[in-house]
Amino acid sequence: MKKLLESCENDLLMLDLQSRSLDAAVSDMIDQLAEKGVIDRADTQTILNGIKAREDLASTAIGNAAIVPHVYLDCISKPVIAIARLKQAINVGAPDGAPVQLIFLLIGPPEATAEHLDSLAHIARLMSDDEFHYLAVTAKATKQFKDAIESRMSGKSAAVHHDSIGEGLRYSGKLFGGFIGDVKRRLSHYKSDIVDGLHSKSVGSTIFLFFACLAPAIIFGGLMDDKTGGQIGAVEMIIATAACGLVYAIFAGQPMIILGGTGPMLIFTGLLYEFCTANEIAFLPAYAWVGFWTGAILLVLAFTDASCLMRYFTRFTDEIFAALISIIFIYEAVKSLIHIFHEHGETSSYDIALLSLLLAIGTFYIASQLSAFRKSHLLVPQLREFLADFGPTLAIIAMAAVAYMTRDAIKLDVLPAPESIQPTDSERSWLVGFMDTPTWVIWASIVPAILCSILVYLDQNITARLVNSRDNNLQKGESYHLDLGVVGVLIAVCSAFGLPWLVAATVRSLNHVRSLASTEEVIDRGGTAHTHILHVRENRITGISIHLLVGLSLLLLPWFKYIPMAVLFGLFLYMGVVSMKGNQFFERLSLWLTDPALYPATHYVRRVPWRTIHLFTVIQLLCLVVLWTVKASAWGILFPVFIAILVPIRFALGYFINSKHIEILDAEENPEEEEETWS
Repeated sequence: MKKLLESCENDLLMLDLQSRSLDAAVSDMIDQLAEKGVIDRADTQTILNGIKAREDLASTAIGNAAIVPHVYLDCISKPVIAIARLKQAINVGAPDGAPVQLIFLLIGPPEATAEHLDSLAHIARLMSDDEFHYLAVTAKATKQFKDAIESRMSGKSAAVHHDSIGEGLRYSGKLFGGFIGDVKRRLSHYKSDIVDGLHSKSVGSTIFLFFACLAPAIIFGGLMDDKTGGQIGAVEMIIATAACGLVYAIFAGQPMIILGGTGPMLIFTGLLYEFCTANEIAFLPAYAWVGFWTGAILLVLAFTDASCLMRYFTRFTDEIFAALISIIFIYEAVKSLIHIFHEHGETSSYDIALLSLLLAIGTFYIASQLSAFRKSHLLVPQLREFLADFGPTLAIIAMAAVAYMTRDAIKLDVLPAPESIQPTDSERSWLVGFMDTPTWVIWASIVPAILCSILVYLDQNITARLVNSRDNNLQKGESYHLDLGVVGVLIAVCSAFGLPWLVAATVRSLNHVRSLASTEEVIDRGGTAHTHILHVRENRITGISIHLLVGLSLLLLPWFKYIPMAVLFGLFLYMGVVSMKGNQFFERLSLWLTDPALYPATHYVRRVPWRTIHLFTVIQLLCLVVLWTVKASAWGILFPVFIAILVPIRFALGYFINSKHIEILDAEENPEEEEETWS
């Protein structure tokens, strides 16, 4: 890589060439080399002809947005490497289908071939490193480009990153060992977590996630109101979302995670209320003590490296859990739209129902199409990036505007926001009288607290595993123990004020990551296009801003009547569908409807018999059905136990499926060098 650094130092790096074709770009590069005296002006045409002849034989595009045109002639006195970045990428038929933006021009005398082969290997290795790829494409000046090369020379290559990414789940063997390790690992990035958030992409992410967090807060708050007899409702949920989200964004190790109300926690709280009512126990004091004990147990788990047990959770478990949460969002959106048809179809005309359906579908369609706009050939790159980043936000604004224009003719169901900032139960104060309960209740609360702790532990850590997935290419390290401890403290504090318990929300967290991601479209060996994440702008600014806006929304409660519920159902549908992307379970499920002769040439299709692939998928599907059934049944309080059972089920697969095949299907990431990895 020293030769590449020398190119930067010798002013042979040309950023943002305006050339619109490869021939024009190479010609511009050769002209600049002649102006700098690197080559003789009289030899430029000969060199250009040699490069063109080489390209006519076969394109020198190596994929990953790079091309390496080269020629070796006697008229060139010494080996030279020049680098250019095009202002606008061009399509030259690269093997991965990605347009080329970086040109590495290699020229020299015939004897320089061997030396440049070594440089070519370094170039290929650099361009396969997603972080370098991103830094090279976004560098504003020569120094930043040079720094990108040096940062990868220091050993932080893609391979090293992937080898060390599980550091957060390594057992330290010391009390507070993992917790302190998380603090040290993430503290070194704290400044960059702030600086990296000062970007236009953060604005689009903040506005999108504001609605994505506010709507579930109000809806879950309404459900909580119903399940707790009006003792905890929407106001408490909004306050908890804003306060806990803000504290978490500031103090937690992984700021990409978004806290929120979840279905399992809602079910648990409802069952606890039913138990307290049946046994004539005051609910809020008992709720507070269960929360106190839960917080204490979570702190013990955080300080003793208990999160290291998550190493036994694999892609098998992650895919089932992620699929469950995605399907819940899609199911709730569709069920709510069907309910609107039933409700208004019987009492009036179908105007309200049809407009609600159009608004929901419109929100989903516009958000989906604009988010995919960065892959379009229309407009200029900057505008495509803007539309993609702000796609969900623009969809909400557009559909809310349509609803506003029809407000006089059609009265739609709007966001059921609370009318004032006070406890849902107006007869209680904010601070719960948790000492006004029998002593036996205080100690008996440990039993439900243990179950609650298991639920929080699994919900928090599985979501963290999904966020930290290697497919997301996060660079700043993991933080399981610290984050579990922060959630434990927040649950204890919320309990004292009768606020809902919040935990990592899977769909919102994954959408947070994707809203801050820079991606490219690549084509695999089977010709199938995939969206590949190059870089995620990991930061704390978006998390802080999102939850500040949620808090400020308490001052804007009257304005919520202009946001139709149908628009939010469309947003839920979009979030559920987007979070399904990249889940191999759904990809393998689609194989059931695909001609076996046309299966995509993925690593597992090439290495595993298709009957084994389908058996593995069927087992996952059965586990998913069981989880869904338990979640919706009277046994919902045991939901965390059934999630934990997925681990022994995964290991039991080895008794009737070849272990090598399981290893391939359950791999943490798609292998980059598949022949080496799976041969």
